[in-house]
Amino acid sequence: NLLVFYAGHGIWSEKLNQGYWLPADAAKDNKSFWLSNSTIRDYLRGIPAKHTLLISDACFSGGILKERAVFEDGKAMLELYKLKSRKAMTSGTLTTVPDESVFMKYLVSNLRSNAHPMITADQLFRNFKIAVINNSPNGQVPQYGPIVQTGDEGGDFIFLRRMD
Repeated sequence: NLLVFYAGHGIWSEKLNQGYWLPADAAKDNKSFWLSNSTIRDYLRGIPAKHTLLISDACFSGGILKERAVFEDGKAMLELYKLKSRKAMTSGTLTTVPDESVFMKYLVSNLRSNAHPMITADQLFRNFKIAVINNSPNGQVPQYGPIVQTGDEGGDFIFLRRMD
């Protein structure tokens, strides 16, 4: 299992119809340090982990997704774990998101308050998606689904609750 987390700035190129992450050392007027969604997809495709989850709290990060399928019960959860997954959870679609992250607030809150021994990334996302929409100052709509062209076979990332 591999979890990749990015919180930072993103930008959308209308000309290229593509989203980009802007690392801390990137300048808005110099694309040489920008990291494109297609490059991120290429790297994720090459990772040998069975389950990879990308969580991105950045503007325009939703451009890396396509539609998702939903499974609910525990038996289905175990079946999902057998299948390879390449999923992303993003703080928004193809829009800007606020610097003070409502997405992060509810993501962390739901991870901390989860009482189940196992929870899929899809279930976790559905637990806080509406709260983000209802409490976002700019109407952001978080997204969750497979990362296109990375080898996703319909599986899901599963979080295991730490037993202290």
